[in-house]
Parts: sequence; C-alpha cells; structure tokens
Amino acid sequence: MTRPIVVLGAGVLGRRIASLFVAGGHTVHIRDPSAQALHDAAEFIDTHRDEFSAITPAPHPVSGTYETFTEIPLAVANAWLVIEAVPEKLPLKIETFAEVDRHAPADCIIASNSSSFKSRLMLDKVARERRERVLNMHFTMPTAIRIVELMTDGETRPELFESLSTTLRACGMIPVTARKESTGFIFNRLWAAIKREIMLILAEEVSTAEQIDLLWTNMFQLPASQPPCRLMDQIGLDTVAFIEDNYIEERQLDGTMTVDWLRENYLSQGRLGLKSEKGGLNGPAPVQDKETHNDGVPSLYVLDVGLGSNVADISKVATAGRILRYDQFTGKMTALITGQSLPDGVDISRSTGRMFWTNMGRATSTHDGSVHSAKLDGTDIQTIMPPGTVHTPKQLVVDDDAGKVYFCDREGMSVYRCNFDGSQHEILIQTGDLTSPTDRDDLTRWCVGIALDKARGHVYWTQKGPSKSGRGRIFRAGIEIPSGQTAGKRADIELLLDGLPEPIDLEFDKKSQLLYWTDRGEHPLGSSLNCVDLSGPTELQYLKSKKKILARHFHETIGLRIGGQGEVYVNVSHGVPPRQEAYRNVGTSTELCSYAS
Repeated sequence: MTRPIVVLGAGVLGRRIASLFVAGGHTVHIRDPSAQALHDAAEFIDTHRDEFSAITPAPHPVSGTYETFTEIPLAVANAWLVIEAVPEKLPLKIETFAEVDRHAPADCIIASNSSSFKSRLMLDKVARERRERVLNMHFTMPTAIRIVELMTDGETRPELFESLSTTLRACGMIPVTARKESTGFIFNRLWAAIKREIMLILAEEVSTAEQIDLLWTNMFQLPASQPPCRLMDQIGLDTVAFIEDNYIEERQLDGTMTVDWLRENYLSQGRLGLKSEKGGLNGPAPVQDKETHNDGVPSLYVLDVGLGSNVADISKVATAGRILRYDQFTGKMTALITGQSLPDGVDISRSTGRMFWTNMGRATSTHDGSVHSAKLDGTDIQTIMPPGTVHTPKQLVVDDDAGKVYFCDREGMSVYRCNFDGSQHEILIQTGDLTSPTDRDDLTRWCVGIALDKARGHVYWTQKGPSKSGRGRIFRAGIEIPSGQTAGKRADIELLLDGLPEPIDLEFDKKSQLLYWTDRGEHPLGSSLNCVDLSGPTELQYLKSKKKILARHFHETIGLRIGGQGEVYVNVSHGVPPRQEAYRNVGTSTELCSYAS
C-alpha cells in the first residue's frame, strides 16, 4: 500500500472517498485547486476516522495516511489508482483525464466517479495503450451508502474489476460491476424507472405522494420485504409476464426487451421462479430454503419460553413453551410445537430435515431438563435425552457431518455431546462438582452459550457469572478430551476473554474467523452484540484489546444466529414475550433464533 491512491476533487464526495481509503490503510493523495477545499477535506478526514474505520471488515487495518496537493502532476506521480471526482462537466473531465494520462505511471488505473457520463467519453486525449486501464467507479455517499458501481469504458481489462472489487471490499464497500456500458449504470436505471411511473401515477391523479410513500414503506421497507428479482421469482415469472402483457396492450408498448425476452429466456425453458425446480431469475432455490419453507423463502425458527403466556392456571406456565416458525416474506408466525418446558436452544440438521432443541425444565431447581427433535413441520417429535438426564440445557448446536448435537447445561456446569438419537451421551467439559453446594451456588461456573470450529477442532462456551456482574468469561477447548484426561480435569482449556458483563449465546463464523456473542449484562458494555477475531493470536490480553461491540442499547440481548448473507440476528428480552431484532452486519436469509434466556 506504499503507492498512493489519488482522489481528484476535495468536495463533499471526494473527501468521503479519500476517508474511505485512508480507513482502509492506504496512502491517499487529495488534489484540488482550492486550498480552502483541501483544508476542509483534511479536517473532515481527521474528524471522521472512527466512522469510516468502523465499516472496514475485522480485523480493522491500521489507518493510512494522506497528503493534499493543488497540482495534478505531483499528486499522481507514483499513483496506482486515480479517481476523478471533479464537477460533472464533460470538457473538464476530458482535460483532467488527459493531464493524468501524461503524468501518471503507465500501469496506473484511472477511474471516473461520474454518474452521468460513460468513461469512454473522457478518452479523447488519453493514449490508446492506457484505455484498457480506464473505467467508471461510481461512489454515492459513503458511509451512509456503501455500494460502488464499476463499469467498463468498452476496453477495460476484465481482471481489473475483481482486483478493484477486492480493494473496495477490504475498505467496507459493496462493489457491483455492470456487465457492459450502460447510461446510468444499474441503480440509476432502476431509480429512473421508478421515478417515471410515480410521476405518471401523480399526473393521472391515480394517487397522492403521501399514499405512494405509505405503500412503498409498507411493501418494500419492512424486515420481511423481498428484493425485486426475488419477489418476481416468488410471484412466478409466468404471472409477471401475464401482468406485463396488460400494460403493453393498454399503453401500446414494445415488449421485445421485456415480456418477449422473459418468455424466450425463462418461461420457454421452464424457469418460472420458486414454483419450478429450475428456479427463475435467481436460479434454483437453495436446498435448505426448500426444506424450511415450501415457497423457498428462508424462515426463522424461534423459541418462546412461555413464561408470559396468558393461561388461566398459572401452574401451566411451566409447560407453555412453543417452537415457532416465522415467515420472513409474509410476516406470519406459526406455532409448530407446543407444551414445552422452557425451551432455550434450537438448531437444524439439513441432512435429516429435523430440528433439535433443549428444554430447561419446569424450574432451575427441578433438574428435569431434556433434549428433543422433530421434523421441520413439527411432526414426529422424539425425545433424545429424557427429562432429568440433564439439569438446565441451554444453547444447542448441530454438527451435521458427524450426526452430533452439542449443548451447555447451565446449573449442571457442563458441556455435553450426543448422537442425533441420544446415544453416546458424553460430558466434554465439567466446570464444577455437582455434589458440592459451593460449586452449585457459584454462578461463574454456569455454562450457557456454545459454538463449534470443526476445521480447527475447537468447542467454545460461555460462563456467564452472576447477573450483570462483569465476571463473565469465554473459554475454548478441543472437541475431543485429551487422552488420559477427564471432562473435569483438562489441560487444553483456554480462557479467551474475561471481565465480560454477562455473555450468553455464541456463534462462530468459519469464513471470517469471527466469534460473535450476545451479552445481557448492564449498559454501557452489556445488552450488546460483540465479536472478536480469532484468526490471529488468542492470548487473553491480546483478545481483550481486540474485542469489539458491534451494536448496543438492546434490552438484555440473548439469542444469536449468523445468516447466510453476512447479517446477524439477535434476540432481546423486552418485557414478555421477548422480541427479536436483526442486526445487519455490518441480506436476507437466516435460519434460527432463540428466544429464551
């Protein structure tokens, strides 16, 4: 990163682009003919470092450096990338490109941030051999909007798009590449079509601006709202085509590039959307989606502990727990299984098409915890560990490859494992002696959350400590007990973090090597979603300096699940019953969430 990235233009957007790359650890040169603009840009970068650093993926890079210039030749002398962000005047851009071409190294990439001009139009005075290293790189307003659209000048080398996308992703941006030149790129064309139809609705006096905004908010901005291509797949492409036929006939439109194209490339090939095995615009629905919900939309499996149930006989509250399925598309919540005793942890086996869950039992003192499984529709309920086999089982995770379930037993002070049918039940970690009243009363021994790292052979768990005490800890050990050792005496147990308010559930993301956890402890550090990067050193003091709060101001954060698109779902206990929230990392598919604490 020693060669600089140059931003030409220190205005509102230019200074944000510069801040983005500084936060990503790059050396940045900012050029503007106005000394005042450069002063304002420098002040902006200095005062917004934390904001831009926060969007870079963990582990966050060391902040880069920047210099300001009033002349192009000095700014671009050793640049590897130059981004033009000057005013939208084509003659000015042509002259700017020409000057950069004359003074930048031969291997330097030149990108235009223009939203209205194709970079091809700026090549009049650029050497022919440079043109394969020219493109559009359109930013909007980072950090508020993280999308960056890339587009060829018609001659751009294809490999540049992936390398630049990698650089942008490392700075926390979301790059999207247009497959060919297009006036307006991708988003502006989408927005242009929406604007045209809205103006037509208003001009025909079919509706008002207030009603249009109301409809938009409640159709497209809800947590369960679907993006447009997935929504068309959901509706069915044959239905989409039929509806469009009516508009084409009434408005005398040309359907060549719309309905005719859809019929030729999709309908004629049996690609009707989610209703067909071949799928639709987004291809076939993932296998796991089909297993969880018959319309292909991923569902949330949710546990309701039942303590807030409105039952006439209060003694029935202990068996009022439910397993629910939440349809993210319709917003409908369906009870699949009822009559459970304080359900707490849930996970799914894709290979068997079954869910597994823990019941804490009627009370923490009754020692009647249990573990169960059922098909994803709630039928064929099986008890794999009957009541009393364990004390107070909590978070549960499935190892689908090995056919195992792992879970923590809170008052039992242990980490368990068994087969899907309950056989080969074994204790992997024992943090206290159940026959010792002192150990049983020591809440720092209670095990709650659990996660697996199969690739590196680790099991992680939380020991939460007393409520909001600041004595919570996170440990890890090998998945297998070392030879000659026991669950209560293992030499491979590592303390990763301590002094936490009250850590509860865990999730390990094998792709990013991030360990996530919820903390239901006291504000300002508790009631939060947290993570730490485990790809590097794992010494206690090092990890304590690297742990991060991703979101806070929840109300007693409990359940946790990482989705398939980088989003993190958390559950908060907010009165009774609790409510769930999705913290978007920092997407739209996930599988599970736990309500209980």
